[in-house]
Amino acid sequence: MAKDNTTKSFVLRVDAETMDALEKWAADEFRSINGQLQWIIAEALRKSGRKTKKKSNE
Repeated sequence: MAKDNTTKSFVLRVDAETMDALEKWAADEFRSINGQLQWIIAEALRKSGRKTKKKSNE
């Protein structure tokens, strides 16, 4: 069975200091806040061995 590749949404609450830091980090790397959070989560999952990088032909 094919894996469902839909994007899921959820609400995330963070304190103002954390949000300010995320906004600056995202701007420094020319990403949106959403894109930055997706990158942070993907890196954490990869580093922990819970998710492997997708092959370029997938």
